Amino acid sequence: MKFRIFTEPQQGASYDDQLAIAQATERLGFDAFFRSDHFLAMDGASGMPGPTDAWLTLAALARETNDIRLGTLVSSATFRHPALLAVQVAQVDQMSGGRVEFALGTGWFQAEHDAFGIPFPAKRFGMLEEQLEVITGLWGTPLGERFTYSGEHYTLLDSPALPKPTQQHIPVIVGGTGAARTPRLAARFADEYNVPFSPLAETDAAFGRVRDACEQAGRAADSMIYSTAITTAIGSTEAEYHRRAAAIGEEPATFRGDSLGGTVQEAVDKLGALAEIGVETVYLQILDLSDLDHLELIAAEVVPAFAD
Repeated sequence: MKFRIFTEPQQGASYDDQLAIAQATERLGFDAFFRSDHFLAMDGASGMPGPTDAWLTLAALARETNDIRLGTLVSSATFRHPALLAVQVAQVDQMSGGRVEFALGTGWFQAEHDAFGIPFPAKRFGMLEEQLEVITGLWGTPLGERFTYSGEHYTLLDSPALPKPTQQHIPVIVGGTGAARTPRLAARFADEYNVPFSPLAETDAAFGRVRDACEQAGRAADSMIYSTAITTAIGSTEAEYHRRAAAIGEEPATFRGDSLGGTVQEAVDKLGALAEIGVETVYLQILDLSDLDHLELIAAEVVPAFAD
């Protein structure tokens, strides 16, 4: 099982805060550093000192890390024109030496769109599908050839389809629990399918739908990586767990039932149950970016339980 650190900087984090946790992620041997792609704080958080752009941040982190994978969970199709996003992601991939993974979704948080004057159409799935067509089409166009696309939402004419990523193929991540269109989209475009913040049974059922969609598309179901994201607060003692839960505004008893909360052994047991339904990669959502000792504990006492 791969373990990735996933942060929510819109809740309140400077670039230096993100650099510190990204470098700790690398030093401690985690597989990747991912961050959300949001511009407005949620759940009453102050958001100070203000939002940071996801891809601008990842570009900087690409130059200040060496080995970890980098990405968003997930970028919103409403924020950027797909041709511009293709340029940005390809450039970050170049700057990192080929360490980017690309996750894209429909967007869901209307308040941040309203706050920044970004249109938020009621129907966005078609936008998402066309963005995946455009972005992967631009990256996949052979050097020296041009890319043209005409869709309902986007039109590109005679694009040089540059720059190219360093990786021959940037891994694409599609997520969500939609019952019909999401599995088909994942089977068509994704290297990885992610189910975030869902109960075990719902995650298992969603994986099953994607496996079925892969087979219907003529693709081997095991060619997909299956992953989940889960909010995390773990303590070496019960008191330390309570402190970490309180630091992110969670009631300890409720949190340990709904998320990855509790003692080390409880975390290992819950992660083991996820592994049994086929989870291969876990995004540990870390909300207290100042608590680097939390990452130390996870790396020392949780991750080794799942070493190959």
